[in-house]
Amino acid sequence: MPTVELADATLHYERAGSGPPLLICSGTGSDTRRAPGPFSWPGADRFDAVAYDHRGLGQSVDRDPAEPTMAGFAADALALADHLGWDRFRVIGISFGGMVAQELALAGGERIERLVLAVTSPGGAGGSSFALDQTYGLTRQQRIEQMINVLDTRSATDPEIRARMEQWLTTDSAAGDGEVPEGLARQLRARSHHDTWERLPALTVPTLVLAGRYDGIAVPETVARLANRIPGARLVVRDGGHTFLRGDREAWNEIVAFLLDDRA
Repeated sequence: MPTVELADATLHYERAGSGPPLLICSGTGSDTRRAPGPFSWPGADRFDAVAYDHRGLGQSVDRDPAEPTMAGFAADALALADHLGWDRFRVIGISFGGMVAQELALAGGERIERLVLAVTSPGGAGGSSFALDQTYGLTRQQRIEQMINVLDTRSATDPEIRARMEQWLTTDSAAGDGEVPEGLARQLRARSHHDTWERLPALTVPTLVLAGRYDGIAVPETVARLANRIPGARLVVRDGGHTFLRGDREAWNEIVAFLLDDRA
């Protein structure tokens, strides 16, 4: 099991493919063991791609008694890149991972060659994503009912989409049972304080930002403000909810083309 030992954590990671180095920062409560897997998207094999479990989640361990911060999660990602011997690399950040990726790009500077931020928010005056810490303490069924409507806002009027969201949440271990694992609770508390808004204009990395038109977690208006705040960033809005990347091959084709484009 590949791991990197930090002073106060052990990070588990997975590696696949060949090509430019690419670090994948995943979402809230994520776990590399969860289907369909971190490298199941089309084009993943064209990168030396690494996905990892955030500290305290999946197979990673958190030994720091202090409260984690978003900057701390980004420091973990940079430490992993150091462990891999990556002087420069590309980054995909999805949802919570997009928040980590913002801090990572701000801290990593010229080490970050290209940046993809999907279904995520800047926090602060730019607006925050839906407060997931308000849902993870609910019973499993209560959380499923609440999450159905924010994962895809069409669920309120489209029975097919509602059924699809309900099936995914029912079979997804992240739906929880009313008791929040400590690692997830710590992640949620750090997430609630995410705010890069004032610092985003300092970013110079080529950036692609993606939003779901029917996302009730990172609402498209907030994602648009994020894109507008980053100099030169390009915004793409897809017809889907918060999880549109699970089946949107065209969106992945656009992401892969962007990440493989070596122009400034």
